[in-house]
Amino acid sequence: MTAALEIEELTVAYGNVVAVRGVSFVVPERQVVALLGPNGAGKTSLLGGVSGLVRAASGRVRVGGVDIGGLPAQKVARRGLRLVPENRALFPDLSVLDNLHVGAGRLPRAERDRRVQRAFDLFPVLGRRSGQAAGTMSGGEQQMLSIARALAADPRVLLLDEPSMGLAPMVVASIVETIGRLRDDGLTVLVAEQNARAVLPVADRAVLMARGRVAREGPAAEIRELIEAEGYLGGAAS
Repeated sequence: MTAALEIEELTVAYGNVVAVRGVSFVVPERQVVALLGPNGAGKTSLLGGVSGLVRAASGRVRVGGVDIGGLPAQKVARRGLRLVPENRALFPDLSVLDNLHVGAGRLPRAERDRRVQRAFDLFPVLGRRSGQAAGTMSGGEQQMLSIARALAADPRVLLLDEPSMGLAPMVVASIVETIGRLRDDGLTVLVAEQNARAVLPVADRAVLMARGRVAREGPAAEIRELIEAEGYLGGAAS
């Protein structure tokens, strides 16, 4: 099992408040790992520390065996890791197409167009609304665009922070299905979610967080059984 992403004893703190305490786990190549836990468990802080948006207090992060710890977010992104944040962070006044061009960066036109077309193939609604301002789209459409923009950079590892938040069940099901398709196409995905029931069916492995620490980890089916049997982490199964 080759590791795409390795997190080793990662600690993230905001002043005197420690949000993530010595977390370690591996995200294997071409797998979906679900990072589960209630609000306040440390999931978003962990993704921030991994992606370089937040400077970790200690620990190591490796992508493809290369240490990226301490690098700013822009340099982390260039090493093949892209984060889709909880707030989506789109450019609301730019069109769908322009947001995708921003994600693709400075590429030859043919390659940029290929990546944009891939986004439209994954999310046909984006193709139909390519000229629409991102800020005028529905929440589900904005989430699709945020994912597509990250994919336009052709990342090795995709980080998703609460992709189901505030979305209708049918939209969530569509996004989760897309996550599975991306994995099947060879992408590695780490997805942080409170909605365990939505994401576990498509996950290969799962990590349960509580109070900034790893409480349990293992195959997704095993963690799903634990949650269903014990109501582990309360709302995580809802």
